[in-house]
Amino acid sequence: MRNTFLVLLLLFPAVAFGQNAIPAGTILPLRLNSALNSKKSKAGQVINATLMQDVPLAPRSTIHAGSKVIGHVIDVAPATATGGARISLRFDTIEMSKQKVPITTNLRALSSMMEVHEAQIPQAGPDRGTSQNAWTTVQIGGDVVYRGGGPVAHGSEVVGTPTSNGALCRVRANPEGKCRGEIDGNDLPQALWVFSADACGAYGFPGLTIIDAGRSSPFGQVTLGSAKGDFEVRSGSGVLLRVNKG
Repeated sequence: MRNTFLVLLLLFPAVAFGQNAIPAGTILPLRLNSALNSKKSKAGQVINATLMQDVPLAPRSTIHAGSKVIGHVIDVAPATATGGARISLRFDTIEMSKQKVPITTNLRALSSMMEVHEAQIPQAGPDRGTSQNAWTTVQIGGDVVYRGGGPVAHGSEVVGTPTSNGALCRVRANPEGKCRGEIDGNDLPQALWVFSADACGAYGFPGLTIIDAGRSSPFGQVTLGSAKGDFEVRSGSGVLLRVNKG
């Protein structure tokens, strides 16, 4: 009996932490460490990704950049002579504070490795005489980041602030892409890394779309699909996940 009590005592903090650690609506900006290929990937393949910016959580807690997010491939349908390819996947675990915490997420945006690279280069090209901390860069989706004391702006509107490794912005709705603004009352500035506040959909992948973002049943299951032919999402691509409600 005593041993059972000790086991429950040790397990309870981890369970409680897993259930309440990450509020719904929290953005997780990731870089893929695994490739997804509609000709080569198989169901069960593990997907690894790295958190690219500190994610602030209320009250006064943070998921630190460098944390690992893990998922897996659920199903793969290669292209046929009459239709495009599909890959279904799910990100379901984050390693934080030396614990593996279960998560349910949806996919807000996906960007190619080249789009990620270009978002980190100043508009006028690298300037050897200018500190990287003062560069002006364009986020995936069009927001402009004025480093060195400036804001993150969408046209003439200020939408956030730069950080050392990204940007903090309140997420904006994108009706055209069917992405929401704040959800479940979570209107905190979110860590967006190289993405705009209204980034939504697939960037830099011609003919590739997010068929199912994982916001409806089966919750957390994301499906990517091509209009024609097979496709590959290479390691180094950017991923913008959002924690689901409930």
